[in-house]
Amino acid sequence: MTLVKTIACSVALMALAAHAQAGETLDSVKKKGFVQCGVSTGIAGFSLADSKGAWSGIDVDMCSAIAAAVFGDAKKYKVTPLTTQQRFTALQSGEVDVLTRNTTATISRDTTLGLVSAGINYYDSQGVMVKKSLGVKSAKELDGAAVCVQPGTTTELNLADWFRGQGIKFNPVVINNPEEAMRSFTSGRCDGFTSDKSQLAAMRAAQTTPDEFDILPEDFSKEPLGPFVRQGDDDWFTLVRWTLNAMLEAEEYGITSANVDEMTKSNNPNIQRILGVSGELGKGLKLDNKWAYNIIKQVGNYGESFERNLGKSTALKLDRGLNAQWRDGGVMYGWPVR
Repeated sequence: MTLVKTIACSVALMALAAHAQAGETLDSVKKKGFVQCGVSTGIAGFSLADSKGAWSGIDVDMCSAIAAAVFGDAKKYKVTPLTTQQRFTALQSGEVDVLTRNTTATISRDTTLGLVSAGINYYDSQGVMVKKSLGVKSAKELDGAAVCVQPGTTTELNLADWFRGQGIKFNPVVINNPEEAMRSFTSGRCDGFTSDKSQLAAMRAAQTTPDEFDILPEDFSKEPLGPFVRQGDDDWFTLVRWTLNAMLEAEEYGITSANVDEMTKSNNPNIQRILGVSGELGKGLKLDNKWAYNIIKQVGNYGESFERNLGKSTALKLDRGLNAQWRDGGVMYGWPVR
């Protein structure tokens, strides 16, 4: 059997195993008393541990929100930091209950891994960062350049596709994790470093001299990032999807962690349903009717999470852009909680 066939068989078997193990995630999570989430090994604004080992970021907030929905306690979660190469295996094997790691939703990932995207919590694009001293203003000027890239990601293919489409060549320097790739880039091993633009912004902000780096204007791809779960477990998939939608709906209706208690007195029927004041919507999720209230009270709405982790008051200083509410020119559109 060829190596390619061997790898293909292994992936197929793992997908089948994941499907066979799926179906009881919510019961398993309740039994052990916490949600186990796969996150990145360290990307500022998405998932990063501080000096005391406490994790924060928009992807950690997603994990915490799931815990709030299930247990009424946003602290009942644990994280497992995973590289790009480890993440899918960890979810397939049941090592984690959900990937809240920044992972791009694609058709191949939904159809070949036994996994499925449960929503998008950050719309991104891929770009390339260079040193200002290189004197480059466009990626089209990088003919023959060495570019650092992580393996096992959509960025490898996107980079190759873009350069091929432009009729120029590049030399990929494949490096396993983003921190090592950034070190290789800053040390001069690579002329550029490619990744999602949000990650490039995080890496740049972490440098002692961030103004020495430019993120070039070209977008190599669309990168819709969000949580993944195992296929075959509709209850868990639905819970994760509606956790995100509850945070989006809360922002649209102006429900925040600060005013949520006052909002329970609202006469707006949409707000009443979101906060569990009316209806029995929690039953369909096998949760308490206050599931969304607990998310908003303890974690906040989507806008609060964005601003806390990625917004103008943070080192990343990212605009909402596509991640603004649909009424504000973005594409974030919460599904009706009804």
